[in-house]
Amino acid sequence: MRDLVILGSTGSIGVQALELIAANPGKFRVVAITSAGNNPALLIEQAKKFSVGVVGTIHNAELIRDALPGVTVIDGKDAAAEVASITCDVVLNAITGSIGLAATLSALKVGNLLALANKESLVAAGDLVISIAKADQIIPVDSEHSAIWQCLMSGKRNEVSRLILTASGGPFRQRKDLSTVTVDEALAHPTWSMGPVISVNSATLVNKAHEIIEAHHLYQMNYSQIEAVIHPQSVIHSMVEFVDGATIAQASPPNMKGPISYAINWPDRLKSATPAMDWKQTHSWDFEPIDHERFPAIELAKRCGELGGGLPAIFNASNEVAVEAFLKGSIAFTSIMECVEQSVQRLGGSNPSAIRDLSDVSAIEHDARTVAQEVLQRMVSS
Repeated sequence: MRDLVILGSTGSIGVQALELIAANPGKFRVVAITSAGNNPALLIEQAKKFSVGVVGTIHNAELIRDALPGVTVIDGKDAAAEVASITCDVVLNAITGSIGLAATLSALKVGNLLALANKESLVAAGDLVISIAKADQIIPVDSEHSAIWQCLMSGKRNEVSRLILTASGGPFRQRKDLSTVTVDEALAHPTWSMGPVISVNSATLVNKAHEIIEAHHLYQMNYSQIEAVIHPQSVIHSMVEFVDGATIAQASPPNMKGPISYAINWPDRLKSATPAMDWKQTHSWDFEPIDHERFPAIELAKRCGELGGGLPAIFNASNEVAVEAFLKGSIAFTSIMECVEQSVQRLGGSNPSAIRDLSDVSAIEHDARTVAQEVLQRMVSS
Protein backbone atom coordinates (compact mmCIF):
# COMPACT_ATOMS: atom_id res chain seq x y z
CA MET A 1 0.00 0.00 0.00
CA ARG A 2 1.26 3.44 -0.94
CA ASP A 3 1.01 6.32 1.55
CA LEU A 4 -0.06 9.63 -0.01
CA VAL A 5 -0.16 13.24 1.08
CA ILE A 6 -2.50 15.40 -1.02
CA LEU A 7 -1.99 19.16 -1.03
CA GLY A 8 -4.97 21.06 -2.42
CA SER A 9 -7.41 18.22 -1.83
CA THR A 10 -10.57 20.24 -2.49
CA GLY A 11 -9.45 21.53 -5.89
CA SER A 12 -10.07 19.79 -9.20
CA ILE A 13 -6.86 17.71 -9.20
CA GLY A 14 -7.18 16.82 -5.52
CA VAL A 15 -10.80 15.73 -5.87
CA GLN A 16 -10.01 13.55 -8.90
CA ALA A 17 -7.04 12.01 -7.12
CA LEU A 18 -9.25 11.03 -4.19
CA GLU A 19 -11.80 9.55 -6.61
CA LEU A 20 -9.02 7.38 -8.06
CA ILE A 21 -7.95 6.33 -4.59
CA ALA A 22 -11.52 5.41 -3.63
CA ALA A 23 -11.85 3.36 -6.82
CA ASN A 24 -8.69 1.38 -5.98
CA PRO A 25 -9.11 0.12 -2.41
CA GLY A 26 -6.02 -1.44 -0.91
CA LYS A 27 -3.59 0.41 -3.21
CA PHE A 28 -3.34 3.76 -1.45
CA ARG A 29 -3.62 5.21 2.04
CA VAL A 30 -4.19 8.96 2.45
CA VAL A 31 -2.18 10.04 5.49
CA ALA A 32 -2.70 13.80 5.17
CA ILE A 33 -4.60 16.38 3.14
CA THR A 34 -4.48 20.16 2.92
CA SER A 35 -6.69 22.91 1.57
CA ALA A 36 -6.93 26.67 1.86
CA GLY A 37 -10.05 25.96 3.91
CA ASN A 38 -12.47 28.02 1.87
CA ASN A 39 -14.64 24.91 1.48
CA PRO A 40 -14.42 23.47 5.00
CA ALA A 41 -17.39 21.13 4.56
CA LEU A 42 -15.70 19.29 1.69
CA LEU A 43 -12.35 19.16 3.51
CA ILE A 44 -14.04 17.68 6.59
CA GLU A 45 -15.93 15.16 4.44
CA GLN A 46 -12.70 14.06 2.73
CA ALA A 47 -10.86 13.68 6.05
CA LYS A 48 -13.62 11.48 7.43
CA LYS A 49 -14.06 9.38 4.29
CA PHE A 50 -10.36 8.55 4.00
CA SER A 51 -9.62 8.36 7.76
CA VAL A 52 -6.95 11.02 7.38
CA GLY A 53 -4.71 11.59 10.42
CA VAL A 54 -3.46 15.08 9.54
CA VAL A 55 -5.26 18.03 7.94
CA GLY A 56 -3.65 21.32 6.95
CA THR A 57 -5.58 24.52 6.36
CA ILE A 58 -5.25 28.29 6.28
CA HIS A 59 -8.84 29.32 6.98
CA ASN A 60 -11.60 27.97 9.26
CA ALA A 61 -9.15 25.99 11.38
CA GLU A 62 -11.28 25.93 14.54
CA LEU A 63 -14.38 24.82 12.65
CA ILE A 64 -12.38 22.01 11.02
CA ARG A 65 -10.69 21.06 14.30
CA ASP A 66 -14.04 20.82 16.11
CA ALA A 67 -15.47 18.62 13.35
CA LEU A 68 -12.50 16.23 13.36
CA PRO A 69 -11.76 15.06 16.90
CA GLY A 70 -8.60 12.96 17.04
CA VAL A 71 -7.26 14.46 13.79
CA THR A 72 -4.19 16.71 13.93
CA VAL A 73 -5.13 20.03 12.30
CA ILE A 74 -2.20 22.22 11.26
CA ASP A 75 -3.17 25.77 10.38
CA GLY A 76 -1.52 28.88 9.03
CA LYS A 77 0.19 29.97 5.84
CA ASP A 78 2.95 27.36 6.30
CA ALA A 79 0.56 24.45 6.87
CA ALA A 80 0.99 22.91 3.41
CA ALA A 81 4.79 23.05 3.61
CA GLU A 82 4.71 21.41 7.05
CA VAL A 83 2.38 18.66 5.86
CA ALA A 84 4.49 18.10 2.74
CA SER A 85 7.43 17.15 4.97
CA ILE A 86 5.56 14.16 6.45
CA THR A 87 7.43 11.05 5.36
CA CYS A 88 5.34 9.20 2.78
CA ASP A 89 5.56 7.50 -0.59
CA VAL A 90 4.13 10.36 -2.67
CA VAL A 91 3.21 13.99 -2.11
CA LEU A 92 0.71 15.25 -4.69
CA ASN A 93 1.10 19.03 -4.87
CA ALA A 94 -2.13 20.25 -6.45
CA ILE A 95 -2.02 23.75 -4.93
CA THR A 96 -2.75 26.60 -7.35
CA GLY A 97 -0.40 29.57 -7.34
CA SER A 98 3.12 30.34 -6.19
CA ILE A 99 2.08 29.62 -2.61
CA GLY A 100 2.71 25.98 -3.56
CA LEU A 101 6.48 26.51 -3.97
CA ALA A 102 7.30 26.18 -0.27
CA ALA A 103 5.49 22.83 -0.15
CA THR A 104 7.38 21.61 -3.22
CA LEU A 105 10.72 22.44 -1.62
CA SER A 106 9.64 20.88 1.67
CA ALA A 107 8.62 17.59 0.05
CA LEU A 108 11.83 17.36 -1.97
CA LYS A 109 14.13 18.15 0.96
CA VAL A 110 12.85 15.21 3.03
CA GLY A 111 13.12 12.86 0.05
CA ASN A 112 9.44 12.33 -0.75
CA LEU A 113 8.48 11.51 -4.33
CA LEU A 114 6.67 14.57 -5.67
CA ALA A 115 3.73 14.33 -8.04
CA LEU A 116 3.77 17.93 -9.24
CA ALA A 117 0.66 19.71 -10.48
CA ASN A 118 1.71 23.12 -9.13
CA LYS A 119 3.07 24.87 -12.23
CA GLU A 120 4.29 27.89 -10.34
CA SER A 121 6.94 25.91 -8.44
CA LEU A 122 9.00 25.46 -11.59
CA VAL A 123 7.98 28.75 -13.19
CA ALA A 124 8.98 30.91 -10.23
CA ALA A 125 11.99 28.93 -9.02
CA GLY A 126 12.80 26.18 -11.50
CA ASP A 127 16.57 26.28 -11.05
CA LEU A 128 16.22 26.11 -7.26
CA VAL A 129 13.71 23.26 -7.38
CA ILE A 130 15.75 21.18 -9.83
CA SER A 131 18.94 21.75 -7.82
CA ILE A 132 17.27 20.13 -4.79
CA ALA A 133 15.44 17.30 -6.58
CA LYS A 134 17.05 13.91 -7.07
CA ALA A 135 16.77 12.03 -10.36
CA ASP A 136 13.16 11.06 -11.07
CA GLN A 137 11.97 12.57 -7.77
CA ILE A 138 9.53 14.87 -9.60
CA ILE A 139 6.79 13.15 -11.60
CA PRO A 140 4.69 15.63 -13.62
CA VAL A 141 0.90 15.65 -13.30
CA ASP A 142 0.04 18.12 -16.06
CA SER A 143 -1.32 16.12 -18.98
CA GLU A 144 1.20 17.75 -21.34
CA HIS A 145 4.22 16.93 -19.21
CA SER A 146 2.94 13.48 -18.38
CA ALA A 147 2.69 12.92 -22.14
CA ILE A 148 6.26 14.12 -22.71
CA TRP A 149 7.49 11.96 -19.81
CA GLN A 150 5.94 8.92 -21.49
CA CYS A 151 7.05 9.82 -25.02
CA LEU A 152 10.66 10.27 -23.91
CA MET A 153 10.77 6.57 -23.10
CA SER A 154 10.78 5.94 -26.86
CA GLY A 155 14.39 7.01 -27.33
CA LYS A 156 17.57 8.31 -25.77
CA ARG A 157 17.64 11.84 -24.38
CA ASN A 158 20.48 12.81 -26.72
CA GLU A 159 18.28 11.79 -29.65
CA VAL A 160 15.54 14.31 -28.80
CA SER A 161 15.20 17.17 -31.24
CA ARG A 162 12.15 19.06 -29.94
CA LEU A 163 9.35 18.95 -27.40
CA ILE A 164 5.96 19.95 -28.78
CA LEU A 165 3.30 20.87 -26.25
CA THR A 166 -0.29 20.88 -27.45
CA ALA A 167 -2.77 23.58 -26.47
CA SER A 168 -6.53 23.47 -26.88
CA GLY A 169 -6.44 27.15 -27.83
CA GLY A 170 -8.97 27.98 -25.13
CA PRO A 171 -12.34 29.60 -25.79
CA PHE A 172 -10.94 32.37 -28.07
CA ARG A 173 -8.94 30.36 -30.57
CA GLN A 174 -10.94 31.75 -33.51
CA ARG A 175 -11.98 35.08 -32.00
CA LYS A 176 -10.17 38.01 -33.59
CA ASP A 177 -11.20 40.83 -31.24
CA LEU A 178 -10.35 40.01 -27.61
CA SER A 179 -10.95 43.50 -26.22
CA THR A 180 -14.58 42.79 -25.26
CA VAL A 181 -14.08 39.37 -23.65
CA THR A 182 -16.15 38.95 -20.47
CA VAL A 183 -15.24 37.00 -17.36
CA ASP A 184 -17.94 34.40 -18.04
CA GLU A 185 -16.61 33.89 -21.56
CA ALA A 186 -13.05 33.46 -20.29
CA LEU A 187 -14.17 30.86 -17.76
CA ALA A 188 -16.07 28.81 -20.35
CA HIS A 189 -13.27 26.49 -21.47
CA PRO A 190 -14.36 24.29 -24.40
CA THR A 191 -12.60 21.12 -23.20
CA TRP A 192 -11.51 21.16 -19.57
CA SER A 193 -13.32 21.93 -16.31
CA MET A 194 -10.88 23.94 -14.18
CA GLY A 195 -10.74 26.61 -11.50
CA PRO A 196 -11.14 30.31 -12.43
CA VAL A 197 -7.43 31.25 -12.39
CA ILE A 198 -6.35 28.29 -14.51
CA SER A 199 -9.28 28.85 -16.87
CA VAL A 200 -8.25 32.46 -17.48
CA ASN A 201 -4.61 31.38 -17.88
CA SER A 202 -5.74 28.90 -20.49
CA ALA A 203 -7.70 31.61 -22.31
CA THR A 204 -4.63 33.90 -22.46
CA LEU A 205 -2.31 30.92 -23.16
CA VAL A 206 -0.34 31.86 -20.03
CA ASN A 207 -1.01 28.28 -18.97
CA LYS A 208 0.95 27.08 -22.00
CA ALA A 209 3.65 29.67 -21.36
CA HIS A 210 4.05 28.27 -17.86
CA GLU A 211 4.32 24.76 -19.27
CA ILE A 212 7.11 25.77 -21.62
CA ILE A 213 9.13 27.08 -18.68
CA GLU A 214 8.32 23.88 -16.78
CA ALA A 215 9.45 21.75 -19.71
CA HIS A 216 12.77 23.58 -19.84
CA HIS A 217 13.46 22.65 -16.23
CA LEU A 218 11.93 19.17 -16.14
CA TYR A 219 13.69 17.93 -19.27
CA GLN A 220 16.73 20.24 -19.41
CA MET A 221 15.89 21.40 -22.93
CA ASN A 222 16.75 24.76 -24.47
CA TYR A 223 13.82 27.09 -25.04
CA SER A 224 14.55 27.00 -28.76
CA GLN A 225 13.75 23.25 -28.64
CA ILE A 226 10.34 23.69 -26.99
CA GLU A 227 7.30 24.67 -29.04
CA ALA A 228 3.54 24.76 -28.66
CA VAL A 229 0.84 24.02 -31.22
CA ILE A 230 -2.94 24.41 -31.14
CA HIS A 231 -4.81 21.11 -31.02
CA PRO A 232 -8.48 21.85 -30.23
CA GLN A 233 -9.54 18.23 -29.62
CA SER A 234 -7.07 17.86 -26.70
CA VAL A 235 -6.56 14.17 -27.48
CA ILE A 236 -2.86 14.39 -28.31
CA HIS A 237 -1.48 15.67 -25.02
CA SER A 238 2.02 16.43 -26.30
CA MET A 239 4.72 15.08 -28.59
CA VAL A 240 8.45 14.45 -28.73
CA GLU A 241 10.34 14.82 -31.99
CA PHE A 242 13.57 12.85 -32.43
CA VAL A 243 16.63 13.62 -34.54
CA ASP A 244 15.66 11.09 -37.22
CA GLY A 245 12.40 12.94 -37.92
CA ALA A 246 10.16 10.57 -35.95
CA THR A 247 7.55 12.16 -33.72
CA ILE A 248 6.08 10.18 -30.82
CA ALA A 249 2.71 11.36 -29.48
CA GLN A 250 0.69 10.33 -26.43
CA ALA A 251 -3.05 10.15 -27.01
CA SER A 252 -5.97 9.64 -24.64
CA PRO A 253 -9.37 11.26 -24.09
CA PRO A 254 -9.18 14.68 -22.34
CA ASN A 255 -9.36 13.37 -18.79
CA MET A 256 -6.93 14.27 -16.00
CA LYS A 257 -7.30 10.97 -14.17
CA GLY A 258 -4.83 9.35 -16.56
CA PRO A 259 -1.88 11.62 -15.74
CA ILE A 260 -2.85 11.84 -12.05
CA SER A 261 -2.90 8.05 -11.72
CA TYR A 262 0.40 7.71 -13.59
CA ALA A 263 2.07 10.17 -11.22
CA ILE A 264 0.77 8.79 -7.91
CA ASN A 265 1.32 5.16 -8.95
CA TRP A 266 4.58 5.64 -10.88
CA PRO A 267 6.40 3.67 -12.26
CA ASP A 268 3.38 1.37 -12.66
CA ARG A 269 0.20 2.14 -14.53
CA LEU A 270 -3.12 2.00 -12.71
CA LYS A 271 -5.58 -0.27 -14.49
CA SER A 272 -8.67 1.44 -15.95
CA ALA A 273 -7.72 4.85 -14.53
CA THR A 274 -9.46 6.54 -17.44
CA PRO A 275 -11.42 5.35 -20.50
CA ALA A 276 -9.30 4.52 -23.54
CA MET A 277 -9.87 5.84 -27.05
CA ASP A 278 -12.86 4.33 -28.84
CA TRP A 279 -11.34 3.24 -32.14
CA LYS A 280 -14.73 2.13 -33.50
CA GLN A 281 -15.56 5.81 -33.88
CA THR A 282 -14.22 8.18 -36.54
CA HIS A 283 -11.67 10.66 -35.20
CA SER A 284 -10.38 13.87 -36.72
CA TRP A 285 -7.50 15.76 -35.13
CA ASP A 286 -6.49 19.28 -36.10
CA PHE A 287 -3.25 21.15 -35.51
CA GLU A 288 -2.57 24.81 -36.19
CA PRO A 289 0.13 27.35 -35.30
CA ILE A 290 -0.36 29.83 -32.48
CA ASP A 291 -1.08 33.45 -33.35
CA HIS A 292 1.54 35.11 -31.15
CA GLU A 293 0.23 38.59 -31.92
CA ARG A 294 -3.13 37.83 -30.32
CA PHE A 295 -1.58 35.59 -27.66
CA PRO A 296 1.80 37.10 -26.70
CA ALA A 297 2.22 35.12 -23.45
CA ILE A 298 4.35 32.32 -24.89
CA GLU A 299 6.96 34.50 -26.57
CA LEU A 300 7.20 36.71 -23.47
CA ALA A 301 7.62 33.67 -21.21
CA LYS A 302 10.36 32.29 -23.43
CA ARG A 303 12.24 35.60 -23.28
CA CYS A 304 11.92 35.64 -19.50
CA GLY A 305 13.08 32.04 -19.29
CA GLU A 306 16.08 32.60 -21.51
CA LEU A 307 17.19 35.62 -19.48
CA GLY A 308 16.52 33.67 -16.29
CA GLY A 309 17.09 34.93 -12.77
CA GLY A 310 13.93 36.39 -11.29
CA LEU A 311 12.17 37.17 -14.57
CA PRO A 312 9.99 34.03 -14.70
CA ALA A 313 8.88 34.76 -11.13
CA ILE A 314 8.04 38.33 -12.15
CA PHE A 315 6.08 37.00 -15.14
CA ASN A 316 4.10 34.66 -12.89
CA ALA A 317 3.43 37.01 -9.98
CA SER A 318 2.34 39.94 -12.15
CA ASN A 319 0.04 37.61 -14.06
CA GLU A 320 -1.58 36.48 -10.80
CA VAL A 321 -2.30 40.12 -9.92
CA ALA A 322 -3.67 40.90 -13.38
CA VAL A 323 -5.89 37.80 -13.49
CA GLU A 324 -7.34 38.66 -10.09
CA ALA A 325 -8.15 42.16 -11.34
CA PHE A 326 -9.79 40.76 -14.48
CA LEU A 327 -11.91 38.30 -12.47
CA LYS A 328 -13.11 41.22 -10.34
CA GLY A 329 -14.07 43.12 -13.49
CA SER A 330 -11.49 45.86 -12.92
CA ILE A 331 -9.60 45.48 -16.21
CA ALA A 332 -10.16 44.21 -19.73
CA PHE A 333 -9.04 40.74 -20.82
CA THR A 334 -6.37 42.22 -23.10
CA SER A 335 -4.99 44.24 -20.17
CA ILE A 336 -3.81 41.05 -18.45
CA MET A 337 -0.81 40.56 -20.73
CA GLU A 338 -0.25 44.32 -21.04
CA CYS A 339 0.18 44.41 -17.27
CA VAL A 340 2.53 41.42 -17.29
CA GLU A 341 4.69 42.84 -20.07
CA GLN A 342 4.98 46.26 -18.44
CA SER A 343 5.85 44.67 -15.09
CA VAL A 344 8.56 42.54 -16.68
CA GLN A 345 10.00 45.57 -18.47
CA ARG A 346 10.06 47.71 -15.31
CA LEU A 347 11.69 45.04 -13.13
CA GLY A 348 13.74 43.19 -15.72
CA GLY A 349 16.94 45.11 -15.09
CA SER A 350 16.95 44.63 -11.32
CA ASN A 351 16.23 40.90 -10.96
CA PRO A 352 18.99 38.81 -9.32
CA SER A 353 21.22 36.66 -11.48
CA ALA A 354 20.18 33.57 -9.54
CA ILE A 355 17.50 32.56 -7.05
CA ARG A 356 19.23 31.15 -4.00
CA ASP A 357 16.32 30.32 -1.71
CA LEU A 358 12.65 30.83 -0.98
CA SER A 359 13.23 34.29 0.47
CA ASP A 360 14.65 35.46 -2.88
CA VAL A 361 11.49 34.27 -4.63
CA SER A 362 9.27 35.93 -2.03
CA ALA A 363 11.10 39.25 -2.42
CA ILE A 364 10.93 39.15 -6.21
CA GLU A 365 7.23 38.26 -6.19
CA HIS A 366 6.50 41.01 -3.66
CA ASP A 367 8.16 43.59 -5.92
CA ALA A 368 6.38 42.19 -8.98
CA ARG A 369 2.98 42.35 -7.32
CA THR A 370 3.61 45.90 -6.15
CA VAL A 371 4.64 47.03 -9.63
CA ALA A 372 1.74 45.15 -11.25
CA GLN A 373 -0.71 46.92 -8.95
CA GLU A 374 0.83 50.27 -9.92
CA VAL A 375 0.54 49.37 -13.61
CA LEU A 376 -3.10 48.38 -13.15
CA GLN A 377 -3.91 51.59 -11.31
CA ARG A 378 -2.56 53.60 -14.23
CA MET A 379 -4.58 51.50 -16.66
CA VAL A 380 -7.78 52.03 -14.70
CA SER A 381 -7.24 55.77 -14.23
CA SER A 382 -6.24 56.49 -17.83
